[in-house]
Amino acid sequence: MPRLDGRRIWFVGIGGAGLSGYALLARAWGAEVGGWDRVETPYLKPLEGVPIEVAAEPVVPEGWEEVVVSTAYRGQVEGTSRADFLAELVALQRSIVVAGAHGKTTTAAMIAFCLDRLGDEPAFLIGGEVPQLGGNARAGRGWLVVEGDESDRTIAVLRPEIAVTTNVDLDHHSEFASRAEVERLFEDWLDAAPRSVRGDELAPVDLELAIRGEHNRRNAAVALAAVELAGYSHDEAARVLVEFHGVGRRLEHRGEAGGVAVLGSYAHHPAELAADIAAVRDGGRVLVLFQPHLFSRTRHLAHDFGRALALADAVAVTDVYRARESPVEGVTGKLVVDAVTDTRPGMEVGWTPAVEDGAGFIARRAREGDRVLTLGAGDVDRAVELILEALA
Repeated sequence: MPRLDGRRIWFVGIGGAGLSGYALLARAWGAEVGGWDRVETPYLKPLEGVPIEVAAEPVVPEGWEEVVVSTAYRGQVEGTSRADFLAELVALQRSIVVAGAHGKTTTAAMIAFCLDRLGDEPAFLIGGEVPQLGGNARAGRGWLVVEGDESDRTIAVLRPEIAVTTNVDLDHHSEFASRAEVERLFEDWLDAAPRSVRGDELAPVDLELAIRGEHNRRNAAVALAAVELAGYSHDEAARVLVEFHGVGRRLEHRGEAGGVAVLGSYAHHPAELAADIAAVRDGGRVLVLFQPHLFSRTRHLAHDFGRALALADAVAVTDVYRARESPVEGVTGKLVVDAVTDTRPGMEVGWTPAVEDGAGFIARRAREGDRVLTLGAGDVDRAVELILEALA
């Protein structure tokens, strides 16, 4: 196992899916770790025994030799960027890094799952909970499987043995001026790797997967190609992949009440919304609660969101989840509502700025046989319990 013995590393933003995993791996590799975050999160549970400060503003106690800073706190605290620290981790172990506009969390989880079931003992750093693997991060002696990120160009500094892209699309408008710019980033990164997988060149698998959707057949094709490059045959990888049950908040079945199935998804781009709506349609109606994520994305893609949501039977749209961005005048979820009505006049659409109001709008319209889908990368997931309670 590679070691980080003697290092004392403090993580600013340790409660996030990313830095919590980095801290877990660093501790397993011999470093002393600690960190700060504004609130306690479920991602801190695997870090039991690690000193963690919970406070309104970033805290860096005396005596910590190295500080790793989450993207969200750049400019507030000096230290090593998360991208540079992740690059160090990737360099310490044989690594597979998965990037792409859509499907990278599920694809990375599929790869880690296959390697685990094939006896590789992989380490992994993934942006979502993988119940069958016990979480989103783990240390291991085999391949290190990492979900890469282009939103802040992190992948540009990662040098894995196997580089993987699921697909190319323009999703981060505050970082990239055009789709062509994203394509150049991915191509330069793939070209720098000893071995690579380009998902756009692969056909969907013809397997009976445990998870639904044509997009997941494409994710599976990418995963199988990566596992083959890692040294396993297509057939043995396919044999275990069909047992993969998915990632948290990726078309996750959350419950059923009153004959209505409720699912939650992290989807936050028009292509992802359209794929999820198509995947859950099974003869009955599909009702959607959507929370736009980021002002920049909402401003640039409002019309595309409208076209995607028009594929559902009824829709409620909340206000924008701001995440790391400051509000933009005139940019609200109402832009998406107007785009839906322009695309499909007469469709039942609700402008429900609060998540609670959106949950009520959908619950009042749901009937036996319907499927309800919450969509968004913000806190719209909390609507699931509200909807189930209202339907009970």
